[in-house]
Amino acid sequence: MEADWEIELGGSAPVIDVCWSGFVDLRHNPEKAIELREILFLPALAPALVRLNSAQSSLYTSKCDVWRLTEIDPPEFDAPQESVAHAIAVYMDLVPGNPELWSDSDNAIAWSRALCIRLKSAPLRCCRIDLVIRRAIRTPDLEDGIGITAYLAACGSTVEAARAQLETVLAVFADSIEPTVTRGPAQSTLQ
Repeated sequence: MEADWEIELGGSAPVIDVCWSGFVDLRHNPEKAIELREILFLPALAPALVRLNSAQSSLYTSKCDVWRLTEIDPPEFDAPQESVAHAIAVYMDLVPGNPELWSDSDNAIAWSRALCIRLKSAPLRCCRIDLVIRRAIRTPDLEDGIGITAYLAACGSTVEAARAQLETVLAVFADSIEPTVTRGPAQSTLQ
């Protein structure tokens, strides 16, 4: 699987707004995952969201979306030309439940690097994941922190093939985060 990370902090860089008007607290209301409009287009997103927002997770999601990509670069997806006819993507804004997980950009970078190593070891083609470290506005009474927008994308010769591949990518992503979330960046053996 192709995986990479980057940092976009400061200036006019996008910001994760945890308190946006459409926020659905899946940590306390996991049953609401099936009510999200994105689930109609990509049902496999629901179990990934439930897992990422579970009480055992150090993360929660504040926003997500699903869309069809119109153009992709086959080498960036490690995809043969016949598999790039259709592509689907999803993004999720990830925020730590405990701000100390990503207390500064160095911690977020180390976490992202370790996760990318895990993801790159997955023997998947026709997909990629990009992590973007951003400033996160939590609530008016909490200090701003750091969040990560995760972009997951997959392609296939048909829409159904692209969707099936993205479903696999979502499962691998959630599986790869679990050890990172549980141990945290300081104890990870992959750094």
